[in-house]
Amino acid sequence: MTGENTRNIRKPDFAAVLTRAAEAETTSDPSSVMTLLADSDTTGGLLTSYRSHFAEGAVGAPAHFHTRAAELFFVIDGSLRVLVDEEVVVLNAGDSLVVPPHTPHAFAAAPGREADVLFVFTPGMARFDYLRLLGRVMRGEASPQEIKDSSERFDNHYVDSPVWRAELGA
Repeated sequence: MTGENTRNIRKPDFAAVLTRAAEAETTSDPSSVMTLLADSDTTGGLLTSYRSHFAEGAVGAPAHFHTRAAELFFVIDGSLRVLVDEEVVVLNAGDSLVVPPHTPHAFAAAPGREADVLFVFTPGMARFDYLRLLGRVMRGEASPQEIKDSSERFDNHYVDSPVWRAELGA
């Protein structure tokens, strides 16, 4: 079929992904609960998504970067402070931020606040096993060395950030 009303419709390389809240897998560490929504293996590699609820004062992640994916933060409720390169911004309910690959970033609940955040990585990265491992490390069930050894596998590369250290010390 041709003509001005014709369009190519591409069938995706995966079936629709429906995650019911009551059936979603969760993983946790002492200060947050993560609800696993869609990992790269179920989305044809297009995206990975999960939701995290951070307790008041919770530190989400130290400074790090990804080489292959952009990371979107969408604050559903509360406030999240985020390091983006050398700047710290506070995201409030309804705010979103997209961090490009190779950009150092970190995040934590804003002082005195909780944060409910949707995370989306594109293209997708196998993150669920990383989140499970992180929870085990935070609970003392696995060694922090396992996180260091997994940086290439999970595209999570930790860096030192004097700006973030100062922010957390404030």
